[in-house]
Amino acid sequence: MTTKRWQDWVDLVLGLWLFVSPWVLGFATGNETAAWNMYVMGTAIVVFSAVAVYMPRMWEEWVNMAIGVWLILSPYVLGFHTHMTAALNAVILGVLVTGFATWAMMLDKELAKWWHDRHST
Repeated sequence: MTTKRWQDWVDLVLGLWLFVSPWVLGFATGNETAAWNMYVMGTAIVVFSAVAVYMPRMWEEWVNMAIGVWLILSPYVLGFHTHMTAALNAVILGVLVTGFATWAMMLDKELAKWWHDRHST
């Protein structure tokens, strides 16, 4: 992946939101597990999206997709699914991060060529 994508900038902003969301949405002290999940995953999204913005590679998109899937599952795995604000924040951000990373990968010409070369009949 050599083409810079606007989706990486959107993921970066989503990562920033994820990091500050425990304070903004009011669960930073009420649900520390959810808050720490948001801090760590938000930081990871920001780091990998920033790398993707400056040095676009396919692996950053895969990492962001994995983080997005984790965010979708994390309320249930970490047990904060009953805290609706934190759970909805994690799931919605997970869907968005996964979606934008997938979208960036689907538009990549190198990936399309690789896929075509290996799956053409």
